[in-house]
Amino acid sequence: MESIPIKRSAARFFPDPHRVITKPFLPGEQVFPDGHSRATGIINRILDMPEADVASTLAATWEEFGHRHDDFTNILARSFDNVSHNIENPDEILPERKLLIGAYFTHEYSIEAAALSNPSMVLAPDQGGLNPGEARFIMSLRAIGEGHISSIEFRSGVIDQRGVIEIDKPKQHAVTGTKRAPMYDKHVFEAKLEELEAMNEITRLCLDPLPTHFTFEELEAAILDLDNQGIDRTIAFQTIKIIHWLASSNYRSSFPPDSELSERVIFPQGPTESHGVEDARFVRFVDDDGEIVYYATYTAYDGVKILPQLIETRDFISFRMATLNGKAAQNKGIALFPRKVGDRYAAVSRQDNENNYLMLSDNVRFWSEAERIQIPARPWELTQIGNSGSPLETEAGWLVITHGVGPMRRYTLGAILLDLDDPCRVIGHLKEPLLVPNEHERDGYVPNVVYSCGGMIHNGLLVLPYGFSDMGAAVATAAVDDILTALTD
Repeated sequence: MESIPIKRSAARFFPDPHRVITKPFLPGEQVFPDGHSRATGIINRILDMPEADVASTLAATWEEFGHRHDDFTNILARSFDNVSHNIENPDEILPERKLLIGAYFTHEYSIEAAALSNPSMVLAPDQGGLNPGEARFIMSLRAIGEGHISSIEFRSGVIDQRGVIEIDKPKQHAVTGTKRAPMYDKHVFEAKLEELEAMNEITRLCLDPLPTHFTFEELEAAILDLDNQGIDRTIAFQTIKIIHWLASSNYRSSFPPDSELSERVIFPQGPTESHGVEDARFVRFVDDDGEIVYYATYTAYDGVKILPQLIETRDFISFRMATLNGKAAQNKGIALFPRKVGDRYAAVSRQDNENNYLMLSDNVRFWSEAERIQIPARPWELTQIGNSGSPLETEAGWLVITHGVGPMRRYTLGAILLDLDDPCRVIGHLKEPLLVPNEHERDGYVPNVVYSCGGMIHNGLLVLPYGFSDMGAAVATAAVDDILTALTD
């Protein structure tokens, strides 16, 4: 039973297997008795093809796949570059045959073939061209494809003053970002290595000569200089491996400025997220000086362990990915407050898979303090609780949408209210769930689940996007006053 009148909008999001990206395809890396690799064998067979077969095969490939991707020529050219080291004289190959080789080492990946779920919503940076009372929003979604690998997609739309939601039609094409190394902060880099118990004599030899802010190239030069210092590479191997892992886990991903928002896909590019970037909780953060930056905490998964990480963007074109540091930066579901509380950053989190915590910090990337503020108390949340996105500021307090797990592992959404000045104090708690899966939402890949990664308040309405049963996503609205009355009764 839902405790508050809640309206489900007509907006629905379902996985579309036609939305594909391209990825390198490297079939088997085995080496045969004569010394050649499988990749070399494939390339040699393509090199032996008659010119007529090259032309006809490439033309057929272009006809079948070219319209499914923007800039298909460059995609195939990059794939050729990935394997050109297997060719003795790659520059002597004619362009048409290079593209065909690239095609044999490229494949399509359906980014949302399995599910499209777990959304969050924020006000868009651009609010121009709207009618009075309207707001433009950006929604992130967790897309799940083959092998259960998760990525982050985006949608946009407008909500009017009455709460009517119109979703912009997404582009069919999808594009991944270009990965670039950032400028590294030496203090942050060293702190994370300390946390990983990887600060030793070899680490010091690498990092001490580096400036306060350094590039990946400078880091590589420092690692290579270990040879000049007489350090045995077999002894330094594990330390260098961790340094490379950390450097590769912090990066920038940028998209073409002329691409549309719905085309952009944040696909795993770092070693910590090789098996997925999950459940991004975006928040529009207003700094003390009025500057606006969008943060998103997300779960990176490498196939064995999870790690909370942070996205930072101002325009949803260029994104910075960074590891979070400190003993409190652990587990899933960290959600930042939309501004500092006092003079500190604040976040709600779940340290132990069961309870809700509050974290405070002087640095958005370092979290050492965590205080438990809520334990499972109601029948519909007795198994475990967590947040469902960043706290929303109201005059009565911080409204935190929560999720709880009850009988038959049913996920429902609830809410608590935190004191504005002292968010460690819970001053309200719903007696019944805010949203439960209805008959149209309870069946799917993971049945009996509704889950959100964050909503927003518009014109007195809570606008709450939510995923259902790891199948699709929807949006619901409820009057904020109704929720606050139920929380404070």
